Amino acid sequence: MSDLVRFGVAMDRSLLGDFDRRIAGRGYENRSEALRDLIRADLTRAAFEGGARVAATLTLVSTPSARENGGRLAEIERENASLIVASLVVPLDRERTMQVTALRGRASDLAAMAGQIGGLKGVLSCELSVAAPLPEPA
Repeated sequence: MSDLVRFGVAMDRSLLGDFDRRIAGRGYENRSEALRDLIRADLTRAAFEGGARVAATLTLVSTPSARENGGRLAEIERENASLIVASLVVPLDRERTMQVTALRGRASDLAAMAGQIGGLKGVLSCELSVAAPLPEPA
């Protein structure tokens, strides 16, 4: 027997029309898939806001001065090595580099690290994107 549960939702016709256009444009085949994704995203946000362990990515775009700035970026990365799963650095052009770092840890620790990096000279953008809540270690 399936664990699938059906339920009804009442909403304004124009709101539903807007939703249907949005999900069609994103390639969803039906409303159920879109609603499941919305619920998962909300639960992931709630886990992050509640300080849970999460998986996330930190994407930053920087100039060469961010790496050369007295080694502060590398120092922050060393201080937070236990949070870093993997990192990829790619040149965007002569003046900018993009770094994508996969992270795993407490939401507050990830946010603190992102805040430290985002405030460095030469960092043009720094965005923490939470991907999923994680179970507590056994």
